[in-house]
Amino acid sequence: MTTETETVRLDKWLWAARFYKTRKLAAEAIAGGKVHVNNQRAKPGKEIRLGTNLMISKDQYRWDIAVTALNNQRRPAKEAILLYEETAESYAKRQQQILLQREQRELFPSEHVHKPNKKERRLIHRFKQE
Repeated sequence: MTTETETVRLDKWLWAARFYKTRKLAAEAIAGGKVHVNNQRAKPGKEIRLGTNLMISKDQYRWDIAVTALNNQRRPAKEAILLYEETAESYAKRQQQILLQREQRELFPSEHVHKPNKKERRLIHRFKQE
C-alpha cells in the first residue's frame, strides 16, 4: 500500500479494490456516471487521496465508501477490503436488497432457459419445415 501523500487514478483504485474485474470496466463505469467522487461525476484519470468519498453504483447495488488506503496493485480480496470503509447505512441497505432479491427468486422461480441441444435443434428445424 502507498503512503498518505500519494494519489492513485480512480480507475486503477477501483480495479485494485476489486469493484471491477478490469481497469477497462472500471473506466467505462466511471465514464458512464456510475461512480461519483465527493458527490460529483469524475473521469477515469481523476486522482484520489485518502479520505475521498466515493459513491459506486453497480448492477442494482450502491456503495457509499470512504477511501482508507491506496494501492496500485490488485491484491487478494481480504486485502482489498482494507482499502475502503463503507458507511453503515449503505451496508444495511445493500444487505436488505440482497435478502429481498433472494426472497423473490424463491417465490417466483424462473425457468432456466438454455440453448437448444442437437436433438432439440433438429426438432425445431423439422417443425419449421412442415
